[in-house]
Amino acid sequence: MASLNVGNLGEYLREQRRTAQLSLRQLAEAAGVSNPYLSQIERGLRKPSAEVLQQVAKALRISAETLYVRAGILDEKEREELETRAVILADPSINERQKQVLLQIYDSFRKENAAEQAQSTDA
Repeated sequence: MASLNVGNLGEYLREQRRTAQLSLRQLAEAAGVSNPYLSQIERGLRKPSAEVLQQVAKALRISAETLYVRAGILDEKEREELETRAVILADPSINERQKQVLLQIYDSFRKENAAEQAQSTDA
């Protein structure tokens, strides 16, 4: 798991909030958290829960997984896998059976590549 860097998370949140042209108060209200609490997160004084990060991500219209990585809750590889799965599941042009088949193929490729990588490092 990635190491905790709450300051980096706070800086990133502040940047995203400013890009969205939201005041601290507006974002706090949209995310359902208190203004002082959000301010402490931005200043790197508080470590928010995954639930709070999800609420903030939704209010900012950004990926919650990206915030999880920034907060050290999720590592980059896990985020990429989750996002890939989410894209497949969200695709309206394929049916549920096709989505499940794609996910099975994706999983088999990941396992095959992990096994190959493990063999090459053992050799």
